[in-house]
Amino acid sequence: MKHLFNITRCFVAIGLILLGAPSLTAQTKPILKAYPAPASVPQNTDFTVKVRMPGQPWQDLPEYAVMVDRVKGLDHSVEKASMAYFDFSGAVEISVQFNKGAISTSRIRPLSYHIPNKVSGRTITFKLEKPANLSVEVNGDLFHNLHLFANPVETFIPDSTDKNVVFFGPGLHEIPKGKLKVLSGKTVYVAGGAVLKGQILIDKVENVKVLGRGMIDHSIKGAIKIANSKNIEIDGLFGTQCFTGGSDNVTIRNFKCMSYYKWGDGMNVISSNNVLIDGVFNRNSDDCTTVYGTRLGFTGGCKNVTMRNSTLWADVAHPILIGTHRNTPRPEVLENLSYINIDILDHKEPQVDYQGCMSINAGDSNLIRNVRFEDIRVEDFREGQLVNLRVFFNPKYCTSPGRGIENVLFKNVSYHGKNAKPSIILGYDDQRKVKNIVFEDLRLNGVLFSDDMPGKPAWFKTSDMAGMFVGDHVDGVIFRRTGK
Repeated sequence: MKHLFNITRCFVAIGLILLGAPSLTAQTKPILKAYPAPASVPQNTDFTVKVRMPGQPWQDLPEYAVMVDRVKGLDHSVEKASMAYFDFSGAVEISVQFNKGAISTSRIRPLSYHIPNKVSGRTITFKLEKPANLSVEVNGDLFHNLHLFANPVETFIPDSTDKNVVFFGPGLHEIPKGKLKVLSGKTVYVAGGAVLKGQILIDKVENVKVLGRGMIDHSIKGAIKIANSKNIEIDGLFGTQCFTGGSDNVTIRNFKCMSYYKWGDGMNVISSNNVLIDGVFNRNSDDCTTVYGTRLGFTGGCKNVTMRNSTLWADVAHPILIGTHRNTPRPEVLENLSYINIDILDHKEPQVDYQGCMSINAGDSNLIRNVRFEDIRVEDFREGQLVNLRVFFNPKYCTSPGRGIENVLFKNVSYHGKNAKPSIILGYDDQRKVKNIVFEDLRLNGVLFSDDMPGKPAWFKTSDMAGMFVGDHVDGVIFRRTGK
């Protein structure tokens, strides 16, 4: 466990540095910015959404039609939900009118935000005092909900006349041949109210920024692709996917990522190092976020990947997946991976092999080590497991078993619900183990689990109390508590 303790101290030091950073959302005065939609972009009439600063007139927001994936047994269907967005600082009041009938129940998620709402007739009202990416749900309907993205006010808008700026103002923009290839040193700006019909391709370049409050059209599969590049920044846009492969020093902030088609992974990180994903919202028709080794023409392992301050909603597959792929002849390492301050809203996966809100599956001779899950709040998902840690050989995707999983910390993880199936922790053989796994302040339905928890019979494993199966070739699973 010595190595895990050293890693923990390192992560704590990093956390202290992050806590000392200035807030990007701080503003000197209250501001509210709403953006009109291009006339030809599809809208959804399920909701009428308005926003205002207290005491000021209401402003109408466009309600864009966005697609989501619905699993029905073994079949999938595409459902039409809604999306609206605006920017603000200070405080705002929001009115959401439901146009399809009476409101029996309403809720605003993530539930951890504790946003109260009032219902009067067919209208829900609530207040916000800081930016948030939200789901507004009526009558328990997860597939025709309102995705409401309340952004911070932009602190930087580039000069549209700058020769190093590719500027898209409000309106619909058709990209020739469907791809915008960005050159080194360029900034692409997609303004609020703009819709870009085409993929943004960042390939074999460096020092590129893609900024704004606009959208990449929801019909574009793979909205942004970052490949073999370095020093890349993505901030503030909406699109189906944001992919990173073979790249170094990538930052993705406040990206709203929604997919609805087969293999609709949200944010793949493949063979890349020094990647920060911060303040994003992912609702995806496959894994929300992944870290893989060699795959899709990219080679090498991954290190120093962090996702924080984000919301994940997996309509199918995993919210978080690490491992699986791939370089048996030249074994790779996936290491120093952090997931901090995350809300998981849903997980729906009928296949046991692909379950796990937090899943580490070592295959293809991968070694996965030094992974941290901290301040993770999991709501009652529809079907799957809370945790799945396995060294495995899955012949559909792998050519060999992984080499091991080691030094994993779950700190302040909570789950509230009744649908979770037993979690699995399982090694492969005596040379391919899962080892040094710590659960610190694990809370399941309000119960704090630890090896010395009150009422635990001496002959019970804590994992049994917590609904976890710990199988063979597993060493050093510890449950501890720091509070009461």
